[in-house]
Amino acid sequence: MASSSRMESDGDDEAEVEEEEVEHFDDFTLASSWERFISDIEAVCRQWMADGPKNLLKKDAREVSEDLYKVKSELKFSAKNYCMEYYFGNKNEGKVIDWNSTLHDLQLCFGVKEFLVIAPQSASGVVLDAPEASKLLSAVAIALSNCSSLWPAFVPVHVPSRKAYIGIQNMGTVFTRRFEADHIGSQVPVKLMHLEGLYELFVSKFAYSTLDFSMHLFKVHFTMKLTYRSLPHDDDVQGDDPNVTESEIDLGGDTHNRTQWDDDCPWSEWYSAEDPIKGFELVAIWSEKVVESSLEMAELENYSPHEAQNWILSPNMSSSLTDSSKGNRIGFASQLCLLLEALNMSFEAQFMEDFVSVENPGSDNLKSSMVIPPPTVIDRVLKELFHDGARFPDVAAAEQKTARAIKGAPLESLFAQFCLHSLWFGNCNIRAIAVIWIEFVREVRWCWEESQPLPLMPTTGAIDLSTCLINQKLHMLAICIERKRQLNEDFQDCIGSQDHSSPQIEEDSLDEDSSSIMQTPGENFDGKRDSPATSDDSQHSENSVSMVSTKSEDAEPTDLKPSDCIRRGSAGVAGPMMLLKSYQSMHAPFTQEAPLMTEDMHEERLHAVEAFGNSFNFSAQLEKEILASDMSAFKAANPDSVFEDFIRWHSPGDWESDDKKETGSSKSPAIEGSKADWPPQGRLSKRMSEHGNLWRKIWNDAPVLPASEQKPVMDPNREGEKILHYLETVRPHQLLEQMVCTAFRASASTLNQTSYGGLKQMATKMDQLYITMTSALRPLQANHLSPSSETIEDIRRLCGVFEHVEKLLAIAASLHRKFLQAPRLSEAIFSDCCSFYFPRMGTSSSGDNAQKEFDKKQPVRAHERLVVSNMFTPPTANQSWRKVLSLGNLLNGHEPILREIIFSKRDKISGNHYAARTPTIYQEEVETYRMYTCGTSNDLRVALSVVSCD
Repeated sequence: MASSSRMESDGDDEAEVEEEEVEHFDDFTLASSWERFISDIEAVCRQWMADGPKNLLKKDAREVSEDLYKVKSELKFSAKNYCMEYYFGNKNEGKVIDWNSTLHDLQLCFGVKEFLVIAPQSASGVVLDAPEASKLLSAVAIALSNCSSLWPAFVPVHVPSRKAYIGIQNMGTVFTRRFEADHIGSQVPVKLMHLEGLYELFVSKFAYSTLDFSMHLFKVHFTMKLTYRSLPHDDDVQGDDPNVTESEIDLGGDTHNRTQWDDDCPWSEWYSAEDPIKGFELVAIWSEKVVESSLEMAELENYSPHEAQNWILSPNMSSSLTDSSKGNRIGFASQLCLLLEALNMSFEAQFMEDFVSVENPGSDNLKSSMVIPPPTVIDRVLKELFHDGARFPDVAAAEQKTARAIKGAPLESLFAQFCLHSLWFGNCNIRAIAVIWIEFVREVRWCWEESQPLPLMPTTGAIDLSTCLINQKLHMLAICIERKRQLNEDFQDCIGSQDHSSPQIEEDSLDEDSSSIMQTPGENFDGKRDSPATSDDSQHSENSVSMVSTKSEDAEPTDLKPSDCIRRGSAGVAGPMMLLKSYQSMHAPFTQEAPLMTEDMHEERLHAVEAFGNSFNFSAQLEKEILASDMSAFKAANPDSVFEDFIRWHSPGDWESDDKKETGSSKSPAIEGSKADWPPQGRLSKRMSEHGNLWRKIWNDAPVLPASEQKPVMDPNREGEKILHYLETVRPHQLLEQMVCTAFRASASTLNQTSYGGLKQMATKMDQLYITMTSALRPLQANHLSPSSETIEDIRRLCGVFEHVEKLLAIAASLHRKFLQAPRLSEAIFSDCCSFYFPRMGTSSSGDNAQKEFDKKQPVRAHERLVVSNMFTPPTANQSWRKVLSLGNLLNGHEPILREIIFSKRDKISGNHYAARTPTIYQEEVETYRMYTCGTSNDLRVALSVVSCD
């Protein structure tokens, strides 16, 4: 029994051993993980090859640069994740241009067009282990060979800062191209700083190392690209000027101002802008040539950049152009935003004094958050506004026509200058504006009370109703001050003449004949103050005559019939016209000027006339006072006149004449005609002959008084006090609304004075800005604004557009100053700037894939090279970082900041092993050796590609 059980147990053990051997059997027909990894790569590559560039662009391809796109796929191998990217172009025909600025780094290093990059999905994104890198590259090479693909593949190795790669490419023949790139970050050998040493390094890759390279000739293709960078414009340049003394340097202010680039720009009075163009980068390119010895390379190192075949220029733009963070840049736009915030807060009080009054319950919060400048700053601002000798300039020359569509004050007017000063006063907060406004009104009142001229305001002319109401008030006040001053001077002259008069003079004046008596002493005063009257109808302008004609007419004894009446206030004979009831020539009187009215006065009078209800003639009511004044003056100048005579002179259209000769021109005086020509035949028009005509009633009631003895139609004292009352009691939101409109208009007009040459795009942008401002600011003119309304948001967006234009204008001004002798370059660079910055400034937003830096370049023509080279001023001795010059090819003492060279050796190969689809290509010359070097005296990067026979 025991033996039988032992035999059974032995049999079970043997069965278990056999089962274990079956379980651990290695079946080599199954794929390993590495083979599956190769298969995955192959599947992805086949899919990309089948889709082709056009279909890939329609799917998920991303744009890397101009005409370069990429797709990617994630793979897994040995518990690690990898990302494989395929870079391709939409136009894969032709040869890769060596120095194309849009090339990818690997395209530039190795001269490839489309390629693969496989890298681990890690923080570094590179393969740190050399065996892993070789295994990864082998897997990709096998997969591409299985696909019959000629794509080169690259694997990043070492550390990211070295930009090191290894790569391989199946050339479809027995030949394979291998790639390797690495970087030396410091301690570059002196020999490799020079062209001779780099040439020998390349030759050593294919020549025997025992040869003396300087004694042998090797035909090597060579091309070079040198990059120069101009010194920043804000560098210390005091050492350049021997005329700057130590005392001037100690003072600091004048020397600093002397070095500002925008000293002659119109905005420099208010702020100093950063130069948007920090400098320039110049690329000098030597076309490909064949070099045969290292001595030839040594000579090439001494060549001037002017001998390069191509020059390419690109500006280094300031980062603030695209940085829209709040408070990053100071300019008109930033201050206009602050003024808009003040407008939004202006609804919190009834008067401007409430914002600075200690009794205002909200003033504590205002004081804690808003400060005002000290009194010395206030005094300085007021002195600049009210300095002696300030006169109103020519507005038409200072502003563009489209600016008049904005209801603000002209740029050089007093209120516009006040608004511009307010933008920079105490950060333009509501408390600071209230303080400066109160002091401003006090100065205006002082000018009124002392009869001093109001600076920067015209003292004549009609009120411009297209401007804001405050500007209209100040204009009218300036006229009132002038008339008040004239009245005071005439009164003093009159008193002085009475004090010095003698009885003998008075007796002589009584003995004068009647022709002298007609001109009263008041007429001298009248002549200074009143202007000759003109007809309301422009077709009858001949009615206006000079004082000379008055004297000649009065000298004719037959002109007047004997009369006891005295003619007063005559400005001269009114042409050939005769009076209807008297055989006398009609005289045109001196009249008072029409009363000046501001916009609100027109509205008040219109409302008053509308209150009459069924009045048949509103215009007659509005002009009643001036009409009565003209009638009184006409009666004084023509004592024997009747109502019809006045109509013939004042409103010829209302006199229907039967005597055609009267309206025609006559070379001889009317008194020389026969009696048959007198009296003039005619009749009043229908509206003037109606019963109860208002004009006739005014005529009957009008006294006989010359203009000099009449009550002024406009009382300057009364109107001046009304204007000052308005300025002192204006509502804060009404003031701020007018300030916003005026500040926008004045700021734009200031910028529009910038000289930027023939940049048509900038002129178009300025015209568009005026149109946008006119539309956005129109709601402020209606005085129906409410806090937090949509209008505030619209104007806030307008501030963004204004900032956009302001930045572009700074670019245009900077380019114009730098390229005065090369205007084509300034226009081309500005056009590139507009294309790049238009989507990134103003109200537009840029996409996620938008470029962050400006990288546009412009070719420099032969006649422009001198202008460009002059921008690279020789470095000074105190610039220590320029003391050691290790590289050649200097430009005005500047060594290149970057030197890039491509060496290549070409041979003919044949023997298509894989029968590729385009076998004829390999009958041509190919690059068997290629080396790209890039670096300076402190670092060097080398990329080598070698074709070998496997």
